[in-house]
Amino acid sequence: MRGKPFGFLWWIGLTFGVMGTMAVQAQSAFPVKTVRVVVPFSAGGGTDLIGRTLAQKLSTVWGQTVLVDNRAGGGTLMGTDLVAKSAPDGHTLLLTANPHTTNPALHAKLPYDTVRDFSGITQIAAAPMVLCVHPLLPARSVVDLIAIAKKQPGQLSYGTSGNGGPQHLAGELFKLMAQVQLIHVPYKGSAPAIIDVMAGQIQLTFGSTFTVLPQIHAGKLRALAVTSAKRSAAMPQLPSLSQSGLTGYEAITWYGVLAPSSTPAPVVVKLNADWVQVIKLPEVGERLAQDGSEAVGSDPASFDAMIKNEIEKARRIVKVSGMRLD
Repeated sequence: MRGKPFGFLWWIGLTFGVMGTMAVQAQSAFPVKTVRVVVPFSAGGGTDLIGRTLAQKLSTVWGQTVLVDNRAGGGTLMGTDLVAKSAPDGHTLLLTANPHTTNPALHAKLPYDTVRDFSGITQIAAAPMVLCVHPLLPARSVVDLIAIAKKQPGQLSYGTSGNGGPQHLAGELFKLMAQVQLIHVPYKGSAPAIIDVMAGQIQLTFGSTFTVLPQIHAGKLRALAVTSAKRSAAMPQLPSLSQSGLTGYEAITWYGVLAPSSTPAPVVVKLNADWVQVIKLPEVGERLAQDGSEAVGSDPASFDAMIKNEIEKARRIVKVSGMRLD
């Protein structure tokens, strides 16, 4: 009888040992075939270019083809749903951006659960937007702009790349925190919004660093602040909105990669390690910097927490502002 407990414990130890060995083997064996990275945006955009840059590096690391599959449609819903319903083996991944966390606030019902149906792998990068005004607007700081807006409620307009996008949320968050009334003018893309600010048709915009920098240097736009919590390496001379009186303001463009939920933990660990490895490469950092982005390379738990936080932030802004997609 005394030998039975020892035998039982021995059997338990052997079982967990075998399971641990199998987990390590599964992790080291991944990937065993082509890895498909679904990008729910059209080819040629910022998310697509980041995906292709990293896919090339990962192909070398893994010795397997890494295929970027553009599945645009439904405001990223089509491609995202495809990954949510894919086999959870790590060979189909989602490389996405802000719409992933704003869609739950803007759609009454989604074909997937943004939190439950995905496992975060890593946040790839983050990029601030730049609050820019027409050069003739007598505002040389965020404080000046807020004062003008309060003296002329409903008279200033801000342009964005469209309803429900990162620029729209940035503008509505600015309105809420500064307690000002601005008119939102949605465009089909950020370029026409920037053109109309330069032409004086509207007064301000929240533009990506990459798109507004040339116009700022040419004197066609005046930059007041960046939307990140701290100053940006791309424009270190500019304060952040949080440093300009709107303490706690933050609205960034982010990029990240996720896997279907139930992907085995060892595979998630392997994916995270390899994605972070290529994200941290100097040449990748330089490529991201060209678009005003900064490499992140977070762990899965931190990325999952960031996604939940962004979803809740978007819901608060949408609820208070009454934002709509149409």
